[in-house]
Amino acid sequence: MSTPRPSGPPHEGAQDVPDRRRARTRTAIGLTGLLVATGALVTLPSAQAQQTGRLSVGAAQARTCADAPARGRGVDSYRVTAPSSGLVEASVAGAGDWDLAVFDDAGEVVAASAGFTGTERATGFVQAGTPLTVQGCLVSGRPGGVTVDLSFLAITGSPESASLVSVSTPEREDKERLQELGLDLTEHADTDSVDVVLYGAQDEQVLDEAGFTFDVEVADLAAQSQADRSADAAFAASVQRTELPSGRTEYRRLADYEAELKALVAEYPRLAKPITLEEPTVEGRMVHGIEITTDVQRVHDGKPVFLHMGVHHAREWPAGEHAMEWAYELLQGYGSDAELTDLVESTRTIVVPIVNPDGFTISREAATTDTFGLFSYDNKRKNCSISANTPTAPVDYTTGTCTDNPAGRLRGTDLNRNYGGLWGGPGAEINWSGDTYRGDGPFSEPETRNIQALVASRSVTTLITNHTFGDLWLRPPGVQAVGAPLDEPLYAELGARATSHNDYANIPSYQLYDTTGGTEDWAFWTAGSLGFTPEIGTVGFHPAFEIGVVGEYLGLAPAAPEGKGGNSAAYLEMQRATADPAYHSTLTGTAPRGWTIEVSKEFLTSTSPVVRAGGVVDPPIQFEDSLYSRYDSTGGKFSFAVNPSTRPIVAGRDGREPTAPPQPGITLTNPDGVPAENPDLDPDLAQETTTFTIEEGFDNAYADLQFTWADAATDWDFYVFDSEGNEVGSAATGNQPEVLSLADPVPGEYTVMAFNYDGGDANDWAGTVGFRNPTPRVVNEPESWVLTCTDRRGTVKSVREVVVGRGETVDLGNVCVTRGRPRS
Repeated sequence: MSTPRPSGPPHEGAQDVPDRRRARTRTAIGLTGLLVATGALVTLPSAQAQQTGRLSVGAAQARTCADAPARGRGVDSYRVTAPSSGLVEASVAGAGDWDLAVFDDAGEVVAASAGFTGTERATGFVQAGTPLTVQGCLVSGRPGGVTVDLSFLAITGSPESASLVSVSTPEREDKERLQELGLDLTEHADTDSVDVVLYGAQDEQVLDEAGFTFDVEVADLAAQSQADRSADAAFAASVQRTELPSGRTEYRRLADYEAELKALVAEYPRLAKPITLEEPTVEGRMVHGIEITTDVQRVHDGKPVFLHMGVHHAREWPAGEHAMEWAYELLQGYGSDAELTDLVESTRTIVVPIVNPDGFTISREAATTDTFGLFSYDNKRKNCSISANTPTAPVDYTTGTCTDNPAGRLRGTDLNRNYGGLWGGPGAEINWSGDTYRGDGPFSEPETRNIQALVASRSVTTLITNHTFGDLWLRPPGVQAVGAPLDEPLYAELGARATSHNDYANIPSYQLYDTTGGTEDWAFWTAGSLGFTPEIGTVGFHPAFEIGVVGEYLGLAPAAPEGKGGNSAAYLEMQRATADPAYHSTLTGTAPRGWTIEVSKEFLTSTSPVVRAGGVVDPPIQFEDSLYSRYDSTGGKFSFAVNPSTRPIVAGRDGREPTAPPQPGITLTNPDGVPAENPDLDPDLAQETTTFTIEEGFDNAYADLQFTWADAATDWDFYVFDSEGNEVGSAATGNQPEVLSLADPVPGEYTVMAFNYDGGDANDWAGTVGFRNPTPRVVNEPESWVLTCTDRRGTVKSVREVVVGRGETVDLGNVCVTRGRPRS
């Protein structure tokens, strides 16, 4: 057996700070100190300079407004001069489909907006004294005029210092403590560490005082971002077209997404239709997407739905790129690739590349200037909402725009902590200034309500919400204590198929660390949608385009792995699952032409027990929720794909019956004597070992180790290794009893290494190993859909309850007949 060694010294340097394991959280009040300490209060943006202008056209003309300054049909413009260096914002709200663009004196676009409606908001950065052209294009609709609201926001200062560090978290309790510190945690993590973004010396001090050690991964994120953007420019200059379906060579801006969605609808009118979600964002932007299938205008066609999303988190630019490329791949593949043709015909795909357009625009446009210095907007994570919990003193955090306020990038809510499922529990920041702030309540944000409404009304079978970074393919549950769903075997198998193409870790998201309020948790537990969160790549939130987009999407070097198809092939597995009846439920029968069949249910959804300040935990909040799906009959036989009638949250939990009794308990043998103190946990210095054996012939779902000692002032730490010398568990919390559990341990000899972390030589430890059988599968009473048939006039003709499970087909016969004859 190889010599066991702890994976890293989690208490390195702790002898200098005896109480450093006791976590200290940074509250909202602490932000004020941070602002003062960094000098941010003296670099606030100035008041906005407001202007208005008028655009008028005599006829509409389809065009891409942001291509270049133009003249002619459907376009109008006027000239202004930027009064200051900083932000420029132009907005219109008109009838028809207006697009906006602002160009500098070289004809380069500095701000643009190109949604499907007449409500547009273009944001960018300019230098003082730059002549600008404000251009409006009426793409479709009746001719006329609109008023342009134009504002300039002066910004001074220099970029903040920010770094990326890998924090040692050798056990799950360390990750939980780390989450309580109010720092900017990434999803790049493994069993022993979590990557964290640090903004200056104060964040480093927070880590140090809490007893954490770390290695620096990127010393200067601003410099890294500039290097990545330089690499992007060089790559785009050297390559006319990439192997991506779109041929794209550089990151899109928001207007690029909008214009390309519009162009795809125009190019593929029989396969693609625009979709604009219900609610505008905090800053008034609409959230746009595209639907893809044959006979695409017939929305309620009964096909299973694949929802593909990007950019919940503003700084995660590859997330939107990957979603957008999948739209291109489906549309281009129809008619030229046999499998993609079949999948486009048999499924409906909804692509929403930018869920958080306010935050994304700020992050994406900030990268084009080096004068934007109030915090790191390039690194903004959240949306632009103002929490009701935001303080108003000593400076007013509640006024101004998303870029014109002293809270800087910290304004807003983490949208991927705001969904109602499991909201309010661990793994989300309770303070408004935290990067993972959960919001003021479940679904408090318009962006998450948009996705809630979409999922609830479309019977979404499969779902992807792209993020960066970590090479992970995450699925529910977000909290370990929730337990595996009945769908876990099917869920895990689908994840394995997807990750066979990208070598991402296929795991429940709680194995990263507990998180609540995530997209796929609500979509799965409440609506039954099989959702995954890919964490794309390993080298940053928006790395060089060649790596984070081209390489990761296609599975090409320099991204890894090479040659397995990358995320493109992984998404294809999701599309296949969408079409496969094993992954959804199916209702069949007959109905008259023009009649409507609906399935629905209304219920209360519970959040997690709600964690409050000071460790107080309130009861769960209940909120009204509903699911609804519709099929418009074409007459005669139909097939209607729906989600299972029984919500996974009430269906039960997975498990298995024991095949043998658990192994009898073991009392560990403690070697004679007490080793000297070893606060560095150096296995080459003082420590002692003992062994125990897990035997064949028992069904041990868990091996539970517990260690105690008499003197509460003493501190022992324990590490467990398998027969190959691999660390399989640790108990080093600084409290007693120290406990750990090994899940499904394989038979063999195990070694326990004990360190006298703090306690002199007078107090020895005692240890036991207990064993548990697996928990049997629990299946609860099934729920039903309320199925309604309505005629052309809206008169309800029949109502019944329908119970259908995932993978099942229920034949309803003549669904609109009651007691053998149609209702009059």
